[in-house]
Amino acid sequence: MNYKIDNLQYCNWSREVFKFNREACLDAVHVTIAYHEDYDELLLEIKKWDQLFFENSDLIFLGKSFEDIKKAKLENKTAIFFGFQNCSPIEDNIDLVDEVHRLGCRFMQLTYNNQSLLATGCYEKIDSGVTNFGKEVIKEMNRVGVVIDMSHSAEKSTLDAIEFSQKPIAITHANPFFWHPAKRNKSNDLLKSLSQSGGILGLSLYPHHLKDNSNCTLESFCEMVAKTADIMDVKNIGIGSDLCLNQPDSVVEWMRNGTWSKSKNFGEGSKKRPGFPRQPSWFTDARGFSNLEIGLKKVGFSEIETNGILGNNWYNFYKLI
Repeated sequence: MNYKIDNLQYCNWSREVFKFNREACLDAVHVTIAYHEDYDELLLEIKKWDQLFFENSDLIFLGKSFEDIKKAKLENKTAIFFGFQNCSPIEDNIDLVDEVHRLGCRFMQLTYNNQSLLATGCYEKIDSGVTNFGKEVIKEMNRVGVVIDMSHSAEKSTLDAIEFSQKPIAITHANPFFWHPAKRNKSNDLLKSLSQSGGILGLSLYPHHLKDNSNCTLESFCEMVAKTADIMDVKNIGIGSDLCLNQPDSVVEWMRNGTWSKSKNFGEGSKKRPGFPRQPSWFTDARGFSNLEIGLKKVGFSEIETNGILGNNWYNFYKLI
C-alpha cells in the first residue's frame, strides 16, 4: 500500500483546505499548532482543533501513530499530527514533554530561528549547540515518543541532536544549501549525517527556501531532489511543504517576531516584501502533489522511489516514533 504524506503545513485551516488535502489524497499531514505559544496558549490552540475535528469529522481526525495513517487511508480521511515549531509550550519544565505528548504532539523543534532554552536557531551568529536542558529534553522526547525536529536550528545544534538522540531525528521542512543558500537550508555534511543516523528530510515548497523563489520551476525542484538523493539515501527523503495557504500577512509577522522583539524582523523577506511570498504555480496547494509525482518520474526516479518520497518514507519513519 502506498501513502501520501505532507509532513509540514501551517494553513489558515478551513473545510476548503481539508478538502484540498483530500483531493491530493493526503493520508497524513503534520500541522504546526505552536510557534511562540506557552503551555496555556497551546491549550487554547488545541481547543480550536477540537472544534475543527468535530466540524470536519468526515475529512480529518487526530493522528497519534502510524496505525492512524493506515486508518486514514482505509477511511478516505486525513490523519492530522500535531507539532511545534519551537519548544515554548514546554516552557522550562521537562515534565511538560510527557504532557504535550498526551495532548497529541508528535513533533517538536528544539528551536525556531533564535536561541532557545534547548539549542541554537539558524539566525544566531554563534551556535553553542544543544544545551544541558536540551540534552535532558531529548532523552524525554525519545522516551515518550516526540520526534526531535531541527528544521530551523543551526548546524552544530543539529549535529548535536543527531548525536544525542537515541532515535532518528527529522528535519521536517528545509532544502539543501547547495541549491539555494537560505539560512534555513542544510549543508551536505549535515544531510549525510542525518541520513546515516536514519533521520529524514522533508523537502520544502516555501518560496524563500527555493531557488528563484516563487519563480522556481518544477524541473529545477525535481532535479534538486535527484541531486539530494546522491548525498543521502532516497529512503530518507520526503516532503514537508511548509504550505501556509490562505494565511494573512499578520501571521508571518507573528512567526518572525513572536513576543520577543519590538523591532520588525523580516526574516527571509524584506521591508519591501514583508508578507507571505507567492507559491510556485505548480504547487499552490496540496493538489500540487500530482505535479511532483510527474516531475520526480521525469528526472529518473522509479515508481517505488517516487512513492517513497511522496509518502512511504514518512510512513516508515512514523513507525519509529
